[in-house]
Amino acid sequence: MSEPVRTSRNGQILEVVLDRPKANAIDVATSRELGSVFEKFLAAPELRVAILTGGGDRFFSAGWDLISASEGEAADSDYGIGGFGGITELKDRTKPIIAAVNGMAVGGGFELVLAADFVIAAEDAQFFLPEVQRGLVADAASFRLPKRLPRALAMELLLTGRRMSAAEACDRGLINQVVPKAAVMETARSLAQEILKAAPLSIAAVMEIVRETEAMPLEACYAAMRNGKWQHYETMLKSDDAVEGPRAFAEKRDPVWTGK
Repeated sequence: MSEPVRTSRNGQILEVVLDRPKANAIDVATSRELGSVFEKFLAAPELRVAILTGGGDRFFSAGWDLISASEGEAADSDYGIGGFGGITELKDRTKPIIAAVNGMAVGGGFELVLAADFVIAAEDAQFFLPEVQRGLVADAASFRLPKRLPRALAMELLLTGRRMSAAEACDRGLINQVVPKAAVMETARSLAQEILKAAPLSIAAVMEIVRETEAMPLEACYAAMRNGKWQHYETMLKSDDAVEGPRAFAEKRDPVWTGK
């Protein structure tokens, strides 16, 4: 039997494969393992981008393992660091996660997609939330989806379980790209390489600013910025990399980032 969570290094990129045949469903033990993987990713200075994908070619993830649920695993179990799937409640993230959706993203699998920073999906990928038809609630999706889609559409997906195609998800701005299934990982890796061209402290600062200002009016955003409330933003301003970037531009060369 294969490991339910497999990881590999590709330079500064961490690749994480959720591999639990037949549907890559997530039980408590697997969720905790994913949380540990992503916690270590955030703590490792040599790693800057993570890619999460599913094993096989039919499912990205079917979400919560209903077989485990039927055997007594509670919906309100302690799913470990980062909450369900290791990323739905992963706080204060300073490094981006790319979801490489190679198949169906169902229930909690869709919630992992919503928690990612970028999404590359196969042409045949589908996104849907069947929880209400199982007497349950897609809680993380209920939080996030109405902020990402028009309310009427979000309610339709949450209350009917309708399947959204990859093409529709892309048209609605929910995901970044739709590509042939065979190109999903290659495209995700290419995107990761583009991210690596940016200064790591700048990436951390942007992620901090976006997270902290999602519910703020514009005036409050500027006030918080000027009051020095954002740690990563302040670190970036005073960094060697903030000097290196303009210098490299003036000297017509690629910058050499130190993360300091």
